[in-house]
Amino acid sequence: MTHSSQPALLPSPLARWWGHAWLDARSVKRRLPPAAVQRLEAAVRESESRHRGELRLCIEGGLGLQRPGRAVSPRARAIELFSLLRVWDTAQNNGVLIYLLLAEHRIEVLADRGLADKVPPETWRTLADSLGEALHGGQWEAGLLQAVNTVGALLRTHYPRIEGDADDNELPDAVVIL
Repeated sequence: MTHSSQPALLPSPLARWWGHAWLDARSVKRRLPPAAVQRLEAAVRESESRHRGELRLCIEGGLGLQRPGRAVSPRARAIELFSLLRVWDTAQNNGVLIYLLLAEHRIEVLADRGLADKVPPETWRTLADSLGEALHGGQWEAGLLQAVNTVGALLRTHYPRIEGDADDNELPDAVVIL
């Protein structure tokens, strides 16, 4: 299940190429310094200690000089990363990927089928919209922390940690910056 903060229309190939050519991981790191990334990773770790789900954050500056010309949509890229980061590969099919593509100002939230079947699509759209507003206002860390907390609350509701559960951390908590 994918929910986006923007319409699925793609800019012209030249506009996409230009935006992707200039934005990379360094662009992301200017907006999220190492201390902020560490706090986000700690928030993911803390959230996962209270439920049986898995959460990944992936922030990509641009798709480089090769991909934009191939008309890869942000949604398709998020789905690709959902697979590559193995978010789909959790025991209870309850992984969530929050993906940001800086070059196109896009947010994609993908929830695996175990959680997507339990959470209305409007909830994911609201999460993406709220995060988009925070990012637009320059509140990157605060917006991402709120998104982590929102996803954590959904996972606690549907997949609460039960006393005696093994503390299986199936996926890394690291923020992926591309």
